[in-house]
Amino acid sequence: VAEKQRLKRISLKRVSRSITRLIAALEKELAAIDLDIKDNVRGSPAWRENEDLLTSVPGIGSITARTMIAEMPELGRLNRAKIAALAGLAPYVQQSGQWRGKSRISGGRANVRTALFIAAQSAKRFNPPLKRFFQRLIAAGKPKMVATIAVARKLLTILNAIIRTKQSWQNA
Repeated sequence: VAEKQRLKRISLKRVSRSITRLIAALEKELAAIDLDIKDNVRGSPAWRENEDLLTSVPGIGSITARTMIAEMPELGRLNRAKIAALAGLAPYVQQSGQWRGKSRISGGRANVRTALFIAAQSAKRFNPPLKRFFQRLIAAGKPKMVATIAVARKLLTILNAIIRTKQSWQNA
């Protein structure tokens, strides 16, 4: 991404060609790494089962599933509050004495939080129960970002339960 941004600002042809070659090499390397990750996940029976369970949820693709498998080995072993805190999706109230601030998410594993946020963007459109949940929060006056984070947290608790019970997604 940085190289593509740099390419947009360069006016010298020689430098532009160099950056273009570098981008092509990086994309080739990234494709090879993605293939290695896919082969490793699909080669392990336990990881393959977990990936199949996770991707059964509308809004969760293979990249999000693989991120969860790699970055959250505790998935399925902790309760919903602990898993949300571990991912950085638990709201913490900011307060001191009489002063009351807003609740904010913080800490946790940034890679997991990012993957779940992107998955929540998709799930709030294509997963009927999560779509209804998002619309209910918006109708209650919650800001869209707060509602999206709530969807991400609910998605995480669903994924946690799916891995714990070893049952794939069933539309409720």
